[in-house]
Amino acid sequence: MPPLITSADNTVPITVQQRTSVAPATAFRLIVPIDLSRVFHRVAPFPGVKGVENQTEAWDHVGPTRNPQFDDGSQANEQLTEYTKGSSFAYQLTGFTNILSRLAAGVRGEWNFNPDGDGTLIRWTYEFKPLPGRRWILAGPFTPFWRRYMRAALARCVQVIEAEKSDS
Repeated sequence: MPPLITSADNTVPITVQQRTSVAPATAFRLIVPIDLSRVFHRVAPFPGVKGVENQTEAWDHVGPTRNPQFDDGSQANEQLTEYTKGSSFAYQLTGFTNILSRLAAGVRGEWNFNPDGDGTLIRWTYEFKPLPGRRWILAGPFTPFWRRYMRAALARCVQVIEAEKSDS
């Protein structure tokens, strides 16, 4: 599958980051296969993830696909497009059946797990490829709402990581 986003595209990137006290390789190992419904909860106006269907393979190398199912009845197509064990992974989402289908051709998501003292700085970027004439919506009124959604999901990811650490 060709990349969704190229250097010629005028995208809208939104990035959030948070620190955790675990090592990058551990944070990576816990986040990559995480149950999306544990961390992607509804944050109005966006739906939560209720589950995943049609996953083709383990989410541990380039190529697998799946369909995240949202709690409003919509879904998307997701493919893992990059995977560097212990440090980063990226995916693209297309085929949204919700409002995003009217705003973006798709999204490239990227997670980076960087050393930060004894812990990790997790940086997550969602890069929207706007449909013609829709960039202003994504770059303007949409951005603060989506950033809030991402911050909430990342905070829950860090809670999962920290809980696993305390269980070890």
